[in-house]
Amino acid sequence: LLSLAIFDLDNTLLRGDSDHAWGEFLVEQGAVDAARFKQDNDRYYAAYLEGTLDIFEFLEQHQLRPLARFDRVTLENWRRQFMQQKILPLITPMARALVEQHRVRGDTLLIITATNSFITAPIAAEFGIPHLIATEPEQVQGRFTGKVAGTPSYREGKVERLAAWLREQRLDLAGSWFYSDSHNDLPLLKQVDHPVVVNADPTLAAHASRHGWPAIHLD
Repeated sequence: LLSLAIFDLDNTLLRGDSDHAWGEFLVEQGAVDAARFKQDNDRYYAAYLEGTLDIFEFLEQHQLRPLARFDRVTLENWRRQFMQQKILPLITPMARALVEQHRVRGDTLLIITATNSFITAPIAAEFGIPHLIATEPEQVQGRFTGKVAGTPSYREGKVERLAAWLREQRLDLAGSWFYSDSHNDLPLLKQVDHPVVVNADPTLAAHASRHGWPAIHLD
């Protein structure tokens, strides 16, 4: 029976965080004020790890703001460079092999990530994963506004966005798998038949061992 194989992206399929790496890349391009941006990037990342992140503040005050400041051509050129320089080195052979294992079984492959779709769409393509649920940056006439469109796919938002996607695709969670590193994904990990923790943070690792969930490492 065909099942859904869902993958978190940052620190799961990637040996690092694409969002944080994009922030560092923008600093290197001189696209943002280096000292302030780095400080904010690190502060929000720490809040994410603690589970205290205000997702709307983070997105609208920090992550999506640079997208609104530059035209599409500039952003897309940067994104190509970013993929080559920053993302490809974060993809391990083991991560590719895990995706391949589910592809060979005929499972439906889906990445679900809090990171925005502008950054993550090419990463999903690199893995050959056809479906992506990511936070959507609002656009008006092809330009990013710096605001969020709809519900960010973060914590309970991932559950909500996945439920809507399943209705559209006429699929369900029977036999489903979800791979994640983060305690922020516990709401979704609890919904699937096969939760698997990958390079788990301490909170998630403790939960997994209490509940007998398998734990793997992809580096």
